[in-house]
Amino acid sequence: MFMAGVNNPSGCGPFRKSGVGRNRLLWIPAILFVGSSMVALPAKASPPNFVVVMADDMGYGDASCYGNQAYQTPALDRLARQGMRFTDFHTSGTVCSPTRAGLLTGRYQQRAGIPGVINAAFEENRHHGLSPSEITFPERLKLKGYTCGVFGKWHLGYQKQFNPLHHGFDRFRGYVSGNIDYISHFDRVEVEDWWDGLELVPEEGYSTHLISNHAVRFIKENRDRPFCLYVAHEAPHSPYQGPNDPPVRGSAKQKPVAKPDIPRTYQEMMQEMDRGLGEVVATIDRLGLGENTLVFFLSDNGGTPNGSNGPLHGFKGQVWEGGHRVPAVARWTGRIRAGSVCDQTAISLDLMPTLLELAGADVPAGHQLDGVSLVPVLLKGELLGERKLYWEYSGKRAMRDGLWKLVVGEKDAKQPALFHLGEDPGEHVDLASAQSQRVERMLADFDAWREDVLAGATEQPEKEQK
Repeated sequence: MFMAGVNNPSGCGPFRKSGVGRNRLLWIPAILFVGSSMVALPAKASPPNFVVVMADDMGYGDASCYGNQAYQTPALDRLARQGMRFTDFHTSGTVCSPTRAGLLTGRYQQRAGIPGVINAAFEENRHHGLSPSEITFPERLKLKGYTCGVFGKWHLGYQKQFNPLHHGFDRFRGYVSGNIDYISHFDRVEVEDWWDGLELVPEEGYSTHLISNHAVRFIKENRDRPFCLYVAHEAPHSPYQGPNDPPVRGSAKQKPVAKPDIPRTYQEMMQEMDRGLGEVVATIDRLGLGENTLVFFLSDNGGTPNGSNGPLHGFKGQVWEGGHRVPAVARWTGRIRAGSVCDQTAISLDLMPTLLELAGADVPAGHQLDGVSLVPVLLKGELLGERKLYWEYSGKRAMRDGLWKLVVGEKDAKQPALFHLGEDPGEHVDLASAQSQRVERMLADFDAWREDVLAGATEQPEKEQK
């Protein structure tokens, strides 16, 4: 498996390059896992705190610790130096809502009836959402005494019946749509969207700053009890606005006098989010919580053409690697080896079983999760082994079977393409013709998976619920 960053960017630790195979880029971490040096939690240790930070539309190559040389992301780089950086981490969806449903439930989003985006437009599916009948990790953590908060983007239902407070969260401050004006907080159909729990409560400020400020306050308020904090950033999703830019939605919106300078704005958005991450982590350390707090950073899907997916092919909304392989970093002071790099295949569905295992929580009997716990990887450096993972969005589908990846609907509407990511992480060389039997097996495997996730899938309401 490959690692981005041919010039060994700062914050990632030392590497050496090995040219194995023609046109192959293989990076070997100089800091290796040593299983015996990492220990599991003592039996009587206090429950750990959890902080899950999710960027929105951040590409694999958007951070300097993943090879970005256009600008620096010092807080994320520091987190990587202090913890573990993943090079083969994926989201279960290639767009916003599906990934968030999978993250919260630990199951493929198709089971929850959210295979695509929940749109803001009233004539589309604005009335859909994550059903309160779904089992989420905050609900299970609450049973173990955790206080749970979410700040920022929800995008799992506009109606109050789908509000985060109905999914195990004690505190919610943020917006329920897919994106808002960073300044005025109106969604794309010009509806005001900034909530305090179940009530619409306007608040002045740049959305990235507000999200970070509320996250810091939550940590301070809950420092003496187990807490789970979900920081769902808007950045660097459109609309492209820095903290000093004018609003583009709402009654105070201004018409741009010139074509937006997206590269400049994108950089500002990324760095403001990075600064907020730094404030959150600094608060944890200042309060002496670092040795009892797992911080996990990831993006909700791959980047758009306005960002960078590094050496990966494709963008958000596609099932190429650039659509779902994302930056991911985990830190737990004294537990996760500082400066370690993990090239094992992992997915956002793994977060829920990971948190539940660390908290000593479980799920109801008969309720099976699709992810697996990353505790052995994080704390002991153990191997997960080869995995089968699946993606489907807007008629396009993909499957991972170890290092083999099948893609259908991107290159050709009917003809499947096959790639070996160990030799070809950029998905350039189609091996489907030479591996026809493997293709048939993977197609059959995908069909069986699809039948399984759709069997008994949660149904969405047919019309808007008031």
